[in-house]
Amino acid sequence: MAKVVDSYRFLDVIAKRLVQAWINLEPQRDIPWTVLTKPLSACTVALISTGGIALRTDRPFDQDGERRNPWWGDPSYRIIPGTARTQDIRVYHMHINPAFAESDLNCLLPIERLRELATAGVVGAAAPSHYSFMGYLLDPKALLEHSIPAIIRHLRSEAVDIAILIPA
Repeated sequence: MAKVVDSYRFLDVIAKRLVQAWINLEPQRDIPWTVLTKPLSACTVALISTGGIALRTDRPFDQDGERRNPWWGDPSYRIIPGTARTQDIRVYHMHINPAFAESDLNCLLPIERLRELATAGVVGAAAPSHYSFMGYLLDPKALLEHSIPAIIRHLRSEAVDIAILIPA
């Protein structure tokens, strides 16, 4: 099965060129890095996916809003418990094929692999909670002002040492 990703499929030609030009104007930045203060084998690790993953029992990400206005994206986030399995989730992301993650959650949120690393002692523990938000946001203001600080509060409350971002 061929996987075709078109992040601009809902934009007209002019808007597509404009967004691509904006991306090209973005300056190169250093990647923020913090040295670990303890061994990886003693760290609690959380995963953060930009894949629009939600539990089947949770509120879906708003795809209708994006269909009405392709310049908008849902800035909210979802908490995925560390016990989640593939059959527990749905993917609400219009710019990737959800079938892959809905047949194997580890494609977008390698939660089972993280549990295996914890069992093997490579990492200290998998965090009790993991997180997902929409990775395609042309205006990330609400995400950066509300969702990211809330995720950080959750991470701190669970004493997470390392957060791994999994881009969709």
